[in-house]
Amino acid sequence: MTTTTSHWGAYRVTAGPAGLEVAPHPADPAPSPLLGNVAGGVTHATRVRAPAIRRGWLEDGPGPTDRRGRDEFVEVSWDTALDLLAGELERVRREHGNPAVFGGSYGWASAGRFHHAQSQLHRFLNLFGGYTGSRNSYSNGTSAVLLPHVVGDAEEVLRNASSWPTIAEHTELVVAFGGIPEKNVYVTPGGVTRHRTPGHLARLAERGVRVVVVSPLRADLPSTVDATWLPIAPGTDTALMLALLRTLVEDGRHDRAFLERYTVGFDILRAYLEDKTAEWAAPICGIPATDIRALARRMTGHRTLVTVTWSLQRARYGEQPVWAGIALAAALGQIGLPGGGFGHGYGSMGDVGDYGPTARLPFLAQGVNPVREYIPVARIADLLLHPGEEYDFNGQRRTYPDIRLVHWAGGNPFHHHQDLTRLRRAFGRPDTVVVHEPHWTATARHADIVLPVTTTLERDDLGGGRRDTHLIAMRRAIPPVGAARDDYEILAGLASRLGFGAQFTEGRTPSQWIRYLYEAWRPAGAPAFDEFWAAGEYELPPGPERFTLFERFRADPDAHPLRTPSGRIELYSETVAGFGYDDCPGHPAWLEPLRPVDRYPLVLIANQPETRLHSQLDVGAVSRAGKRAGREALRLHPADADARGIAAGDVVRVFNDRGACLAGAVLDDGLRPGVVRLPTGAWFDPLDTGDGVLCAHGNPNVLTADVPSSRLSQGCTGQHALVQVEGYRGDPPPVTVHEPPAIRRMP
Repeated sequence: MTTTTSHWGAYRVTAGPAGLEVAPHPADPAPSPLLGNVAGGVTHATRVRAPAIRRGWLEDGPGPTDRRGRDEFVEVSWDTALDLLAGELERVRREHGNPAVFGGSYGWASAGRFHHAQSQLHRFLNLFGGYTGSRNSYSNGTSAVLLPHVVGDAEEVLRNASSWPTIAEHTELVVAFGGIPEKNVYVTPGGVTRHRTPGHLARLAERGVRVVVVSPLRADLPSTVDATWLPIAPGTDTALMLALLRTLVEDGRHDRAFLERYTVGFDILRAYLEDKTAEWAAPICGIPATDIRALARRMTGHRTLVTVTWSLQRARYGEQPVWAGIALAAALGQIGLPGGGFGHGYGSMGDVGDYGPTARLPFLAQGVNPVREYIPVARIADLLLHPGEEYDFNGQRRTYPDIRLVHWAGGNPFHHHQDLTRLRRAFGRPDTVVVHEPHWTATARHADIVLPVTTTLERDDLGGGRRDTHLIAMRRAIPPVGAARDDYEILAGLASRLGFGAQFTEGRTPSQWIRYLYEAWRPAGAPAFDEFWAAGEYELPPGPERFTLFERFRADPDAHPLRTPSGRIELYSETVAGFGYDDCPGHPAWLEPLRPVDRYPLVLIANQPETRLHSQLDVGAVSRAGKRAGREALRLHPADADARGIAAGDVVRVFNDRGACLAGAVLDDGLRPGVVRLPTGAWFDPLDTGDGVLCAHGNPNVLTADVPSSRLSQGCTGQHALVQVEGYRGDPPPVTVHEPPAIRRMP
């Protein structure tokens, strides 16, 4: 038995004749259900078992092509694969320069501190001379750009939210825009040993804390929590927030003293609110005006926490609900008070509100990228399709470089990105696409060179996440599957061929690196490496349990100003207004993101799944059990199903002008009528039809639009899409993505 960790939790694993046995870490009070995906997923038939090269690239050489994702592969030896790739990297650098290399690696491949795919690849490419990179994330990239303009620091809001013990002790009312979805709190980047958020949510119920969940989905809050459900129309939270603000002003319930001392720009926002009454918002949101007024008055009578999930900013004009939520909390005057104020991301990630250790864990330094080019992460398809085109980003006018080689390790853009038909076209444009992957995901199938990499169970490492209570000695549990190698070994081989092997490895093997990183980090009181490795883990010194976002700022805004131009909360930002963006003005505003039409009357919510992390281990037992008819489950209201003649378990076609997918119907009266839910992460399984691309497996990103939130942040907008749903007629095509593609095997 060995102890290891993952993004969904620490666990113990035993390898025996019958396969892998997985058990939760004994210190975990609420183990993640996702552990059930591990045993069957690690050795699944979809593992990439040898280096493979797309036949067309092998025979015809590099160049743009529409054969990616359609060609067969040829297995080759490691020496052949690395020789060819080293030669191609050198060619692209010589002919086009380092900015022509895109270092992808956006993703969650490994919980390990050393075998972190992104760090390994970026370290390699930095030593190679640099690369075009990306900024921010699909999860909260819009907020990461907006928040510095409003409160001076995105990290403070995203990483130092008021702690759950503080909320449980002091909060009387939580108004949760987007809810607090329990399914997401089992995941923290890098690992989590003690899942404590489910317990904190239970304590809210025990204390009688009232919660108003503002969401089209009742499941966005655990049923055990006493809650009022306001089934708002998707994408209209900003309108509701503005009407609540207008009601506070109308009633004279806004905190004038707080607004004057701690904010700037309320006079401008107040003028904008003049016609944003409850009666104005009611038909937009689908919430009666009387309920809007009652909620505003209720919020002023209690210690109230206003929370906004990350999902709300993953939409067109996603800056607005975040900014409006801060304005609403400011008008209540409770920012910086224990249990009150504003929160962003509760229920979006396991560490939001957690109170574990704050010390930084060991990490592998990536070095410095000599290339200054980068893109906002969600603009990958624009980058590949439109070299030389200009675009706006956070006050800058930037230009997309001409990418000739994509090197991707540790991620699956065919999960994260929107409009997968467009992404397929984009992936056809570079000369060469290289992917490091354990499994034959859609990204691997759309590559030219596929290099098989180990999973965390096939290598030694150190593991721990943000605010994790333990540093885990991740000892190898099983041998590498097939010919899989660690990213480090792969990149060391490439670096050697390209002439900088000694600089990349610094003369260390992986085990020597792990020891070095630990000893360089080891704080006073921590055991020496050998003792730590033998014990299997080290429990880190605890951090403070009770803290409140912006408490120092509230106590003395002059001594602890925010890092905004004014030092205050900017309800109106002269900086943002000066950019002149019509899709993100200088204060929170109502900009209608989507409106159902006769042809596509349903609003699709493409949120995170409860059966896996993103698309990871979609072949695992828990993920497979959540499917219907072998496809991703589409939830729809019984009235919407009845109007279309759809019964539970039917295979349905979900479609719009961008594409279509098949799913299995689940009837659920916990959805607002007119709303359907199809979670992300089903491995993309495309069929080319006369009507465009059909995903047989149910990936909703064939339906979502590849447009930015605004010119300010260029963030992801994958949360919503307008669609129609119909019963599928005839025999549905089989799901093929759970088997490898066509491969010419090595002898």
